Amino acid sequence: MIETTKTSRKEHLKWCKDRAIEILEESGNVSNAYASFASDMSKHIETENHPAIGMGVMLLMGGHNEDISEMKRFIEGFN
Repeated sequence: MIETTKTSRKEHLKWCKDRAIEILEESGNVSNAYASFASDMSKHIETENHPAIGMGVMLLMGGHNEDISEMKRFIEGFN
């Protein structure tokens, strides 16, 4: 696991994206990949309250980002 107190925001965000995309590509489960991403984002003070985390939940609940390519694009779009 990445040491979140000693990493920059940029490094932490990359780690979150990489882990979520790995889960997505290995399992094909968009919900699990997103849950991992959101959980990891909460582990760094500079990403813990990113507004797009809540938006991602709303999109999933609304039937969006349900296929692998859509979720991957959504996760990669965080900055």
